[in-house]
Amino acid sequence: MLSRDDVHDVLVVPEGSEIKSLDDLPPGALVGSSSVRRKAQINRVRPDLQVVRVRGTVGTRLDKLDGKKKMYSKLDTMVLAASGLERLGVADRARQVFSVDDILPAVGAGVLALECRQADTEVTKLLVRLNDEKTQTEATAERVMLHGLRGHCNSPIAGYRVTEPDGQLSLRGMVFSRDGSTFVHAHYWGEGLNDPAVLGSRVCSELLRQGARHIIASAHSIGHTREGSPHT
Repeated sequence: MLSRDDVHDVLVVPEGSEIKSLDDLPPGALVGSSSVRRKAQINRVRPDLQVVRVRGTVGTRLDKLDGKKKMYSKLDTMVLAASGLERLGVADRARQVFSVDDILPAVGAGVLALECRQADTEVTKLLVRLNDEKTQTEATAERVMLHGLRGHCNSPIAGYRVTEPDGQLSLRGMVFSRDGSTFVHAHYWGEGLNDPAVLGSRVCSELLRQGARHIIASAHSIGHTREGSPHT
């Protein structure tokens, strides 16, 4: 895993728009996002906004936002990952950077992982030199939590682990209903062992204790009804 990039989500507006933040949007405005995690957290604070599905690469989504590609309706704004914009060299398109308290990131946000065949020992040696241990530790805690929740790429789950200044691991996890009206939250520190896998398991267990399994199942059930099949 390479060194982790920016984990934040950002608000992007059409070219020439005067909108500077989510607060500037009028009731009923259309916000483009294909992420259930983002939709739930946006609707927690602005239930009056319509979050509509937009698929495609980051470049394609920006073209749809700017009206260069056809959409069934004109979008007022869009929420994307800051790291994706930075990698395309268009980070200046971001109008508002959401804090992790505003929108908790996805599991593995900002992480790029490299893979090779186990038999390719020479390539493996090179990848070990590129590996960022801090990033791998953070991603491990988040992925253990996600695995325990039986989540996938479009489950209503958020998780973000950080290393505190004193070296202590900290992991926050959240599970939402699709409209954001119901959610559970857990936040733990690594304490004595400071083991990322143990930390991920603890946060997962607490979320399950609060009813995460039912919330996830309900969200997936709605996904079947509205979209025909779940996303994998």
